[in-house]
Amino acid sequence: MKLVTYDKGDGIGRPGVLVEDGTGIVDLARATDGAIASIQGLIEGGDAALARAREAARQASHVKLADVRLQAPVQPPIQMRDCLCFETHLKQAFSSARKLRASQMPDPEAALAEMEAKGVLAIPQTFYDQPIYYKANRFSVVGHEHDVRWPAYSNFMDFELEFGVYIGKTALDVTAAEARPYIFGYTIFNDFTARDAQTAEMGGQLGPAKGKDFDTANPMGPCLVTADEFGDPYDKMMIARVNGEEWGRGSTSTMFWSFEQLIEHISASETLRPGEFLGSGTVGNGCGLEHMRFLNPGDVVELEVEGIGTLRNRIVKP
Repeated sequence: MKLVTYDKGDGIGRPGVLVEDGTGIVDLARATDGAIASIQGLIEGGDAALARAREAARQASHVKLADVRLQAPVQPPIQMRDCLCFETHLKQAFSSARKLRASQMPDPEAALAEMEAKGVLAIPQTFYDQPIYYKANRFSVVGHEHDVRWPAYSNFMDFELEFGVYIGKTALDVTAAEARPYIFGYTIFNDFTARDAQTAEMGGQLGPAKGKDFDTANPMGPCLVTADEFGDPYDKMMIARVNGEEWGRGSTSTMFWSFEQLIEHISASETLRPGEFLGSGTVGNGCGLEHMRFLNPGDVVELEVEGIGTLRNRIVKP
């Protein structure tokens, strides 16, 4: 199933299922007499709730998708971590980040040479030794077709083409071999980034802060595809477009760390709960930085992941 949270213009999130032709939504709360009041509640309800949702989707009437607005599938998620799973992205992004930081120095050429000699903004060995992640701001999550507000302190705005998983059941000390059944489903994630703020703060070695943490920075959607329908998560095409122009594409097959390995690492002596979100990190060629191209106010960013759909957002500068 393709699950959504939608509102009718009143800001109230309602759980739904997209009908097969994509033009309508079955309201799960109404179809189940309130038994499924939210997508988070559906996830927490386990297999029984999922079966009830499938039955309701086959029988109920639906509202027109064109008459409602999609929120993120779970808004806000109860917890979200964004991971680094694509080596190609890191290689290309770090190379471009050095050029970006050097461009802001009095002597860019000398600054770039010094950074390259000292290994500044290079892939850390830690990436190859274990999964790396940071905890993102769950309250910055918005949905499909929502505007993203350009932070006042940034001059270089970028998008990041990602997808990710929602945890389906409580996980503690789960091995990678056991982890696949703990994945409830998949969605698209656009990790908007203030690149100048990010490059300035990463030298502090505590991970991203204002480079990532600003209101509306984390669009997700347009739907949550349940794991049984999504199939193999490691054979999907990913495409990024800005104003209709393709800027980059990649494949989920190039993940260095799998979601199962992420679950094993994160759940070691730490409980993962139903509804938590794990992002994949940016696919190779999946952001403007890798191509030394940046966004302008009014740009419309579309991220497409095979099997999920397209997440579309406009970036606006107040």
